[in-house]
Amino acid sequence: MRSVIIGTAGHIDHGKTALVRALTGVDADRLPEEKRRGITIDLGFAELDLGDVSASFVDVPGHERFVKNMLAGAHGIDLVALVIAADEGVMPQTREHFDICRLLGVKAGLVVITKRDAVDEELLSLVELEAIELVKDSFLEGAPIMAVSARTGEGLEELKSELHKAALRVPARPQESGARLPVDRAFTMRGFGAVVTGTLVAGEISEGDELELLPVGKRVRVRGLQVHGKAVERAGAGERTAINLGGVETGEIERGMVLAVVGRLRATQIIDARIDVLESAPRALRSRARVRVHLGASEVLARLRVLDETGAIEPGREGFAQLRLESPVVAVSGERFIIRSYSPQQTVAGGLVLDPLAARSRGRMTDETRARLELLMSGDHAARLIAFVETAREQGLRRADILARTGWLDEVFEDALRAAEKERGAVVEAEGVYLSRKRFEQLAEGALEEVRSHHRREPLSRGLSRETLRERRFAHLAPEIFRSVLSHLERKGALVSDKELVSDSSHSLNLSDEDMALKTRLEAIYREAGLEVPQLEEALQRASVQKTSREHARKVLQLLLDSGTLVRVSAELLFHQEAISNLVEKLRRYGDEHAPERLIDVAAFKDLAGVSRKYAIPLLEYFDRERITRRAGDRRIIS
Repeated sequence: MRSVIIGTAGHIDHGKTALVRALTGVDADRLPEEKRRGITIDLGFAELDLGDVSASFVDVPGHERFVKNMLAGAHGIDLVALVIAADEGVMPQTREHFDICRLLGVKAGLVVITKRDAVDEELLSLVELEAIELVKDSFLEGAPIMAVSARTGEGLEELKSELHKAALRVPARPQESGARLPVDRAFTMRGFGAVVTGTLVAGEISEGDELELLPVGKRVRVRGLQVHGKAVERAGAGERTAINLGGVETGEIERGMVLAVVGRLRATQIIDARIDVLESAPRALRSRARVRVHLGASEVLARLRVLDETGAIEPGREGFAQLRLESPVVAVSGERFIIRSYSPQQTVAGGLVLDPLAARSRGRMTDETRARLELLMSGDHAARLIAFVETAREQGLRRADILARTGWLDEVFEDALRAAEKERGAVVEAEGVYLSRKRFEQLAEGALEEVRSHHRREPLSRGLSRETLRERRFAHLAPEIFRSVLSHLERKGALVSDKELVSDSSHSLNLSDEDMALKTRLEAIYREAGLEVPQLEEALQRASVQKTSREHARKVLQLLLDSGTLVRVSAELLFHQEAISNLVEKLRRYGDEHAPERLIDVAAFKDLAGVSRKYAIPLLEYFDRERITRRAGDRRIIS
């Protein structure tokens, strides 16, 4: 059965509650004060069976003092019944409620002229003309205008028929998001505990589900569900739902909180949005203005920052702005909201959430920022995904970051990602972090230039340390991005790397004749020294290296180390590889001769190597590191 939410709208005492009661048999005024004063103060609810359509009425207060309560119920409606009393015609709250419906993106509805029995045909015709003028050039232009009397019942059956037709034309809510229910009422039911109600604006909720109460981040369990007053096992998008919650007390729940899939959405206090200012607004919306934002069932104060150069959005115009909220809320991209002036309280604008987890904007809006925000206005999932990752620049976004902005189901995200990666080629995945291709290529170009710059500065160096490259170009980025950029450059054949060094694939060591001669002299010094090698500085002196050239000579020496010709045993002691290999062979023969213990002490090692303790201790410690020997008290076991 199709389910729709019908919201009433209109001025105080125009018969909204009486109309709902006449249609459904339910008095939506539930508070004692409402009964005593004869006016609707808070939201009321009722159900109407239209055969193959199940309609839920949200009856809202018409008094200007209770518009914030009206807004708490208006966020989830599918169609509106704009109520105008025949004996008064269009009044201020009629216009404000109608403006709110337009700003919230309501696309369907009809006009209901109540109190038909209180006026003659001539006055009724005048009110109909007023209604036609009011809805001109709006979503209600051409919609049915029904004259009814809740007292006599005149026109009610015809109204039900028109509501049924309108409900059938309401498109089904897209099945692309996880469960999201803004709470508009919370109370305690004896024997059950905490109960919340709201319009399930997206997804499904089933009995036994674990949900998250936001923005407080408290996990709760669904103990029971009701739709239209009947217990059900599952509720779907577009249904007025009552939920019995476990794991939370009623006192912890406030109107405006949101029930959502655990870990999917996040609280926010900075939102990028498109703002549409009413023509009837008394003045332009300017940066630094303090406003009241009505998002879902919540009301929160905020400071506005207009992103356009003028710093203002004039009445009847639209523009981009950032809302800096004084309290956390939950929002998703594509959600609509209302802005009311701080004082006096008056509806002045509506808006569309573009990025609910925006970074604080500074300075003027660039062409790049404008293009990104315009892309976020698109209903195309791939386009919005691309805009989000471009916003994140080189930092990139993880799947959870994107889902927190959109509320998408996993399969919707996957479809959007495939389209963005393949059809548009605009998004790159870096081990689970998503970047725009433009940013990824910029990072790759920067890394390649850093390596090439190192080679230009150090032509005798085999490569740049991986850690140095990471610190210089990727210090504040996820390690997954660093690894992915290197892998990308290696696949292209631009770089080669190992566990320690990164080098340009075209880099080669072309030594001058002078450097070749120095390299030969240094190798000869260490080969001839055997195991009684000179300290590093002494070796350089023997090779006739001037003090002013010592740094360059060390780089030549590093080439011998990189090639394995020399082996560094300690900071100042280098040995020729042949001397080390010969010593290892002697050591293992000694171990074979002393099997099975294969033990050797320092004294025996000194005799075996023919060196003093000055060389014996560093050599043994080197062999320990290389696992040729291992300590056993004061002796070593030879591997």
